[in-house]
Amino acid sequence: MKIDPEARAEKALALFLGGYNCSQAVFCAYADLLCLDDRAAFALSSSFGGGIGRMRMICGTLSGAFMVLGYLYGRYEPGDNGKKAELYARVREIADRFKKERGSVVCAELLAAGGVDPNPGGAPEARDPAFYKKRKTCVVSVALSARILGEYIVNHPVNGGNEQ
Repeated sequence: MKIDPEARAEKALALFLGGYNCSQAVFCAYADLLCLDDRAAFALSSSFGGGIGRMRMICGTLSGAFMVLGYLYGRYEPGDNGKKAELYARVREIADRFKKERGSVVCAELLAAGGVDPNPGGAPEARDPAFYKKRKTCVVSVALSARILGEYIVNHPVNGGNEQ
Protein backbone atom coordinates (compact mmCIF):
# COMPACT_ATOMS: atom_id res chain seq x y z
CA MET A 1 0.00 0.00 0.00
CA LYS A 2 1.30 3.45 -0.85
CA ILE A 3 0.99 6.22 1.70
CA ASP A 4 -0.87 9.36 0.65
CA PRO A 5 0.02 12.03 3.26
CA GLU A 6 -2.88 14.27 2.31
CA ALA A 7 -5.40 11.43 2.56
CA ARG A 8 -4.00 10.52 5.99
CA ALA A 9 -4.30 14.18 7.08
CA GLU A 10 -7.93 14.20 5.92
CA LYS A 11 -8.62 10.93 7.77
CA ALA A 12 -7.04 12.30 10.97
CA LEU A 13 -9.08 15.48 10.67
CA ALA A 14 -12.30 13.49 10.16
CA LEU A 15 -11.51 11.41 13.27
CA PHE A 16 -10.85 14.55 15.31
CA LEU A 17 -13.99 16.27 14.08
CA GLY A 18 -15.86 13.03 14.83
CA GLY A 19 -15.05 13.27 18.53
CA TYR A 20 -11.70 11.55 19.02
CA ASN A 21 -8.91 13.40 20.77
CA CYS A 22 -5.95 14.86 18.92
CA SER A 23 -3.60 11.95 19.63
CA GLN A 24 -6.18 9.34 18.69
CA ALA A 25 -6.92 11.16 15.46
CA VAL A 26 -3.32 11.09 14.23
CA PHE A 27 -2.43 7.65 15.58
CA CYS A 28 -5.57 5.99 14.27
CA ALA A 29 -5.21 7.55 10.84
CA TYR A 30 -2.27 5.12 10.54
CA ALA A 31 -3.67 2.17 12.52
CA ASP A 32 -3.88 0.03 9.40
CA LEU A 33 -0.06 0.07 9.20
CA LEU A 34 0.30 -1.05 12.80
CA CYS A 35 -1.48 -4.42 12.85
CA LEU A 36 -3.93 -3.01 15.41
CA ASP A 37 -7.68 -3.18 15.31
CA ASP A 38 -9.55 0.09 15.74
CA ARG A 39 -10.53 -0.59 19.35
CA ALA A 40 -6.92 -1.26 20.37
CA ALA A 41 -5.60 1.75 18.45
CA PHE A 42 -8.15 4.14 19.92
CA ALA A 43 -7.61 2.82 23.45
CA LEU A 44 -3.81 2.85 23.22
CA SER A 45 -3.67 6.46 22.07
CA SER A 46 -6.48 7.81 24.25
CA SER A 47 -4.38 9.03 27.18
CA PHE A 48 -2.20 11.36 25.11
CA GLY A 49 -4.85 13.95 24.19
CA GLY A 50 -4.73 17.47 25.58
CA GLY A 51 -0.97 17.42 25.84
CA ILE A 52 -0.94 14.05 27.67
CA GLY A 53 -3.99 13.69 29.87
CA ARG A 54 -4.89 17.40 29.59
CA MET A 55 -1.61 18.37 31.26
CA ARG A 56 -0.93 20.63 28.25
CA MET A 57 2.58 19.27 27.68
CA ILE A 58 3.71 17.89 24.30
CA CYS A 59 1.00 18.33 21.66
CA GLY A 60 -1.11 15.19 21.51
CA THR A 61 -0.95 15.15 17.73
CA LEU A 62 2.79 14.66 18.01
CA SER A 63 2.40 11.96 20.65
CA GLY A 64 0.21 10.08 18.18
CA ALA A 65 2.76 10.54 15.41
CA PHE A 66 5.63 9.45 17.67
CA MET A 67 3.82 6.24 18.59
CA VAL A 68 3.48 5.41 14.90
CA LEU A 69 7.18 6.18 14.39
CA GLY A 70 8.06 3.88 17.28
CA TYR A 71 6.08 1.04 15.81
CA LEU A 72 7.47 1.44 12.31
CA TYR A 73 11.09 2.35 13.08
CA GLY A 74 11.60 1.62 16.78
CA ARG A 75 13.86 -0.80 18.55
CA TYR A 76 12.74 -3.98 20.22
CA GLU A 77 16.07 -5.26 21.52
CA PRO A 78 17.30 -3.58 24.73
CA GLY A 79 20.92 -3.33 23.60
CA ASP A 80 20.24 -1.83 20.18
CA ASN A 81 21.40 1.69 20.98
CA GLY A 82 21.99 2.48 17.32
CA LYS A 83 18.33 1.87 16.52
CA LYS A 84 17.35 3.83 19.64
CA ALA A 85 19.45 6.82 18.53
CA GLU A 86 17.99 6.55 15.03
CA LEU A 87 14.44 6.62 16.36
CA TYR A 88 15.13 9.61 18.60
CA ALA A 89 16.56 11.47 15.59
CA ARG A 90 13.39 10.64 13.64
CA VAL A 91 11.23 11.97 16.48
CA ARG A 92 13.22 15.20 16.60
CA GLU A 93 12.94 15.61 12.83
CA ILE A 94 9.14 15.34 12.98
CA ALA A 95 9.02 17.68 16.00
CA ASP A 96 11.28 20.22 14.30
CA ARG A 97 9.10 20.29 11.17
CA PHE A 98 5.99 20.76 13.29
CA LYS A 99 7.61 23.48 15.40
CA LYS A 100 8.80 25.32 12.30
CA GLU A 101 5.20 25.62 11.09
CA ARG A 102 3.34 25.98 14.40
CA GLY A 103 5.94 27.79 16.55
CA SER A 104 5.90 25.27 19.40
CA VAL A 105 5.40 21.60 20.24
CA VAL A 106 3.85 22.40 23.63
CA CYS A 107 0.06 22.08 23.87
CA ALA A 108 -0.34 25.01 26.31
CA GLU A 109 1.64 27.34 24.03
CA LEU A 110 -0.29 26.27 20.93
CA LEU A 111 -3.62 26.75 22.70
CA ALA A 112 -2.63 30.17 24.07
CA ALA A 113 -1.46 31.28 20.62
CA GLY A 114 -4.88 30.22 19.30
CA GLY A 115 -6.71 32.23 21.95
CA VAL A 116 -7.74 29.23 24.06
CA ASP A 117 -7.27 29.05 27.83
CA PRO A 118 -4.37 26.61 28.23
CA ASN A 119 -5.02 25.74 31.88
CA PRO A 120 -4.47 22.04 32.47
CA GLY A 121 -6.81 19.56 34.05
CA GLY A 122 -10.53 19.67 34.40
CA ALA A 123 -13.16 17.73 32.56
CA PRO A 124 -12.90 17.50 28.78
CA GLU A 125 -15.25 19.82 26.94
CA ALA A 126 -18.19 18.58 24.91
CA ARG A 127 -17.30 18.01 21.28
CA ASP A 128 -19.76 20.27 19.52
CA PRO A 129 -19.47 22.93 16.79
CA ALA A 130 -18.50 25.57 19.36
CA PHE A 131 -15.60 23.41 20.56
CA TYR A 132 -14.15 23.00 17.07
CA LYS A 133 -14.66 26.67 16.23
CA LYS A 134 -12.70 27.63 19.33
CA ARG A 135 -10.05 24.94 18.72
CA LYS A 136 -8.92 25.95 15.24
CA THR A 137 -5.34 25.60 16.43
CA CYS A 138 -6.01 21.93 17.25
CA VAL A 139 -7.67 21.32 13.90
CA VAL A 140 -4.60 22.72 12.12
CA SER A 141 -2.24 20.68 14.31
CA VAL A 142 -4.08 17.40 13.70
CA ALA A 143 -3.89 17.74 9.94
CA LEU A 144 -0.30 18.99 10.02
CA SER A 145 1.02 16.17 12.22
CA ALA A 146 -0.70 13.51 10.15
CA ARG A 147 0.62 15.06 6.93
CA ILE A 148 4.19 15.43 8.22
CA LEU A 149 4.15 11.82 9.42
CA GLY A 150 2.89 10.59 6.05
CA GLU A 151 5.55 12.55 4.18
CA TYR A 152 8.18 11.15 6.52
CA ILE A 153 7.06 7.57 5.90
CA VAL A 154 7.04 8.13 2.14
CA ASN A 155 10.58 9.55 2.25
CA HIS A 156 11.91 6.94 4.72
CA PRO A 157 10.49 3.59 3.57
CA VAL A 158 10.05 0.87 6.15
CA ASN A 159 11.92 -2.32 5.18
CA GLY A 160 12.72 -0.92 1.75
CA GLY A 161 9.18 0.07 0.81
CA ASN A 162 5.84 1.31 2.01
CA GLU A 163 3.98 -1.78 0.87
CA GLN A 164 2.01 -3.56 3.55
